[in-house]
Amino acid sequence: MPVWHELTQAARETGDLVVLGVIQEQHADRCRLFAQWQGFDWPILHDPVNQLRAQAVPYFVALDEAGVVVDADLKADEFDAFLRRPATDRAVAPVEPELPDIELLRTAARQSKSAEAWTALGDHHVLWDGEKPIDQAIAGYQRALELNPNYAPAEFGLGVAHRMRYDSSRAEAHDFQLAIDAWGRALALQPNQYIYRRRIQQYGPRLTKPYPFYDWVRQAQEEIRKRGDQPHPLSVVPSGAEIAEPIKELSANSRQDTPPDAAGRIHRDQGLIEFNAV
Repeated sequence: MPVWHELTQAARETGDLVVLGVIQEQHADRCRLFAQWQGFDWPILHDPVNQLRAQAVPYFVALDEAGVVVDADLKADEFDAFLRRPATDRAVAPVEPELPDIELLRTAARQSKSAEAWTALGDHHVLWDGEKPIDQAIAGYQRALELNPNYAPAEFGLGVAHRMRYDSSRAEAHDFQLAIDAWGRALALQPNQYIYRRRIQQYGPRLTKPYPFYDWVRQAQEEIRKRGDQPHPLSVVPSGAEIAEPIKELSANSRQDTPPDAAGRIHRDQGLIEFNAV
């Protein structure tokens, strides 16, 4: 994102471009801290349940003045061409933002008896209702899984809800493990889902981590204070596995006798990988 920050800065300052971010992050306050540190000045929406159903991040969607998608996967080297394209002559209808109707969602879930509808109800509780009705979110996801045990978005949402309750004043003893278990089942159902995989790796074994997820927090807080500002507070300070470095070398005890993906479900890059000696 820092590259895009610099790339779009001039167009944002002149009003030729409006940027809106969506973050698939469990804790919204960590996103606020990162945005403060990097100086992001655009709105960022919080989507912890991946309601967008994104398979991987980051990706950039370009819309024209009428809200029509021009490019669903904009690359950095395509940005100037997008900005120079002629303005659309389509009429722009004003839209008044409003929250989803919880009663309509609840009625739809009960009447349709579909996993999708019950998951939408659970997502609503997580996204809009905060800590208090989190038990209702959990119940919604559980009902979705009763209807369809193989519906991965319900498993992932269930994990998010348990983690939210674990971080709250109403935490129950097994919420953390229940969250990890639900995310693990979601990934088992969709092994190529990057969002699911990263959420588990955030809290999981150091051997499977691609990088330390939140080692930047202390640096961000220190640099913000040096600028004379107060860092955005964090409700849950990252610790343990969240800031640990990945293990680079295997020990003798970590030998694996069976292939980790024996069924061949995970997509693999078929291109050649070049190694340059330094």
